[in-house]
Amino acid sequence: MNLRIGIILGSTRPGRRGDQIASWLLDTARAHGGADYALVDLAHHDLGNLDEPGNPNHQRYQHDHTRAWGELIDGFDGYVFLVPEYNHSFPGALKNALDYVYREWNDKAAGIVSYGGWAAGVRAAEALRLVLAELQVATVRAQPAVPLIPSFASGTFAPGDGLAASVGDMLDQVTSWSTALRGVREGKMSPAA
Repeated sequence: MNLRIGIILGSTRPGRRGDQIASWLLDTARAHGGADYALVDLAHHDLGNLDEPGNPNHQRYQHDHTRAWGELIDGFDGYVFLVPEYNHSFPGALKNALDYVYREWNDKAAGIVSYGGWAAGVRAAEALRLVLAELQVATVRAQPAVPLIPSFASGTFAPGDGLAASVGDMLDQVTSWSTALRGVREGKMSPAA
């Protein structure tokens, strides 16, 4: 079975630039190959503020939107997070989406593509790594970063020199680690000998 990698657009802000980057990233990933890629735009999921009364580790979800979100996240072998930097961190909407479920994230790999001002969102990526570690998501080293000012000089997204190659390196790491971690997850599901 092919690997399934979810490209998660972590901004829901009106007027965001991430949707243009996400479209390019999805096309680039599909051309790169190695997995089946799907875009998960948080703006298209009606999660609202976390409203589950129980610990997500127990998976006793009370709401249909949580069950649907859990099924979607569980269906991927790995992720690429496209994350903007807001005030030296990542958006609250992404943190909220991460907090909704727990086990569905476990033992998977992730890459991070950040974007923002001249720092290109790298502080958001570093903050996100800490949260992903707690969710038992292994983040890869390659970390493409998109500075908004030169990338949108014409008003629409134009990837800078080397961005596609950087994304390719990150995707190679994500697919390699996702393959290895699929074995970890399958080992946990196998009955004891």
